[in-house]
Amino acid sequence: MPANENGAVLRALGLCRKAGKIIIGTEAVCKALREPKKPFAVFAANDNSENTEKRLRNQCGSHGVPLYRVPASGAELARALGKSAHTAAAAVTDENLCQLAVGKL
Repeated sequence: MPANENGAVLRALGLCRKAGKIIIGTEAVCKALREPKKPFAVFAANDNSENTEKRLRNQCGSHGVPLYRVPASGAELARALGKSAHTAAAAVTDENLCQLAVGKL
């Protein structure tokens, strides 16, 4: 995937972060999926371990939330979200911002 397309989805997720409409981290995302008000989508890094990928896929599937793989590593995803370490997953909690991010994939 060209770098500008990769950057577009990361910029969209960064905008979600600035708006305060994102949940960051596998544990927090899985917890949010069990809440009555669920996120609109989950975005996963492309270098997650098999176990993390399976956990996210199972949780999203059982709670009816779409899971998208971001064309970026966990380090790139973390940087886009203002974090310093690897970020495996992020969930968007606003419908319009979710559509913006999904449209960039």
